[in-house]
Amino acid sequence: MNISQVIEIGREAVYIVLILIVPVLGAGLITGLIVAVLQATTQIQEQTLAFVPKILVVFIAIGVFGPWMLTTLLDFVNELFLKIPELIG
Repeated sequence: MNISQVIEIGREAVYIVLILIVPVLGAGLITGLIVAVLQATTQIQEQTLAFVPKILVVFIAIGVFGPWMLTTLLDFVNELFLKIPELIG
């Protein structure tokens, strides 16, 4: 196993992680923006008002996108396990 193989595996792992977090992070970001606009227009500056909706939306996004995320991660791990003989030898 040489350095270029290690770098390629690391690059692919980082890419998979970035792809997996985009839906959840995007949902939290959009929810935070909507809550911030509502807080600014109503001048209500309650911290829990900003926190609770984001947490709920993130949990819902994980529930919705969870199967896809798990399938993508398992495909990567299976591909990595199948590459072990050629990486070692």
